[in-house]
Amino acid sequence: MMKVRLFATALIVVCAGFVTPSTEAAKPKEKPKVKAAKKSKVKKIQHVVCFKFKEDATKAQIQEVEQAFAALKDKIPEIDRLEWGINNSPEGLNKGFTHCFIVTFPNEKAREVYLPHPEHKAFVAILKPILDDVFVIDFAK
Repeated sequence: MMKVRLFATALIVVCAGFVTPSTEAAKPKEKPKVKAAKKSKVKKIQHVVCFKFKEDATKAQIQEVEQAFAALKDKIPEIDRLEWGINNSPEGLNKGFTHCFIVTFPNEKAREVYLPHPEHKAFVAILKPILDDVFVIDFAK
């Protein structure tokens, strides 16, 4: 009888070891720490410019403006990217504005260099005679 009790006790202890988690296994597993990429405090500047041309502006004059604006990318090193297009929205909400140019700068300082830049001023001189209206919106991204 003593052997049976001893055997039963040993069996309970052994089984308890399988059922009860060890202290290591009971601890919640920590997720590996991944360093978050530091976000740059310097944000790119999106400079959005839309043009409405005078009714008497010729196709050739408008093309000259398109080419002159697009050429600024190669003339002003502070420009990261320059995209443009002609309105094709079916909504009819453009209020006569037909051309949109988006100039991307790496930071505000680059935009500060661009605005008074001689090449930008030369472009404005080409634009002014046929420009009816313009609006500009800048935002950081």
